[in-house]
Amino acid sequence: MMRIQRIVAVLIALTAVSIPAAAQRMTGAHPTGAIPSPELLDTTSLFNSRFAKVGDDLFIAGQPTERGLREAKARGVTTIVNLRTPPEMARVGFDEAALAAQLGMTYVYLPVRGDSAMPYAPATVARFANTMEHANGKVLLHCTVAWRASHLWAAYLITNRGVDVPAALANARAINLGDADPRMSGRQPVEQFLDRDLPQLKRAP
Repeated sequence: MMRIQRIVAVLIALTAVSIPAAAQRMTGAHPTGAIPSPELLDTTSLFNSRFAKVGDDLFIAGQPTERGLREAKARGVTTIVNLRTPPEMARVGFDEAALAAQLGMTYVYLPVRGDSAMPYAPATVARFANTMEHANGKVLLHCTVAWRASHLWAAYLITNRGVDVPAALANARAINLGDADPRMSGRQPVEQFLDRDLPQLKRAP
């Protein structure tokens, strides 16, 4: 009897060792339910202002350098989502779309700036959600300093992942939501992405 108990104990231990840690997938048709807190990474020579990892397969960042894009590729990123406008990209100093293609990465261009020409709108959230669902690998979402990207991320969490508003805003604040910035006035980008007001946002006095 004791021998059988020892064998069972060994089998249980081996099974426990072989089970990998639960994945925290943000992309694909069946992402995990829990949304982990963002992990801020070193931006030096890679990204402007912010480089955050959310789960196992999403990065949210400011403008990447050429080295930053290559670093993203090395980390397994297969899809780039860029929210910057054409005039902004003209000042970057390299052709991001061309480099992404050279690296074999899918390039999704969703330029927004909040005016009538390129508004923050629910359609952008829907396109980002579609990209997340069909991504074959990790995704990098970026703008200039991860501010627009944080607002889009919060809107996506609320609309497509069923995250309650306070938790979604807190997750995005950990990246660069900046909702209490005194320069903010009127409807904030996340509200425009959702087309509704959010009383849970912080407002400058």
